[in-house]
Amino acid sequence: MELIPRLQKLVDTLNGLFESEGKKDEQQKLSIAGEALKMLVATDDWLPEEFAQSHPQYYQQYLLYCDPQQRFSIVSFVWGPGQTTPIHDHKVWALIGMLRGAERSERFVVASQAQPMKCISRDILFQGEIESLSPSLGDIHRVSNAYANRLSISIHIYGGNIGQIKRHIYDQATGNMSEFISEYSNIPCNSGSCFPTSSACISGNPCPRYLKFCFRAIAHD
Repeated sequence: MELIPRLQKLVDTLNGLFESEGKKDEQQKLSIAGEALKMLVATDDWLPEEFAQSHPQYYQQYLLYCDPQQRFSIVSFVWGPGQTTPIHDHKVWALIGMLRGAERSERFVVASQAQPMKCISRDILFQGEIESLSPSLGDIHRVSNAYANRLSISIHIYGGNIGQIKRHIYDQATGNMSEFISEYSNIPCNSGSCFPTSSACISGNPCPRYLKFCFRAIAHD
């Protein structure tokens, strides 16, 4: 299968970050990948409709591409009106690019044991804008659709196969954390500890067309 050209360009850039000669550090990866992501989300004419479908209750996270060596993954997040995540971390570097609509991000830090978490910033990401996260920069946040009356779509890049990485959700009142694995809305839930925000994990009926493409990409005819 052939990759959609716009996505192929991003994948080529990301592959270049991990070449044996001239490997990039985290900041270089964020900078180079960020510019490539910004180019991708500058035009909203390439994402297939099946990866832009919302759910009435849960935001959706569709795997677009996962590197065969699991060095990075690209995911389409589709937010129904007002939908939000719990406070969570990532454990790897990440980039968010706004393709459609707008996304609200609240960053948090754990103040101290058994104390309320502290919100250190609130930002809104609009179409064409990007944001970077990493454990070294701070990667604990809560994300939501900035609109209460229409869907939003963001494209995320992660420095690993984010659907298989053990991460944490946090209780804002206490800072207590619980482990979870997010998986994907278009890949069946196998871990038993999925984020309770994916229709595939809850219904057990993910889109069968894409089950075999966990480590491949969306394509065009």
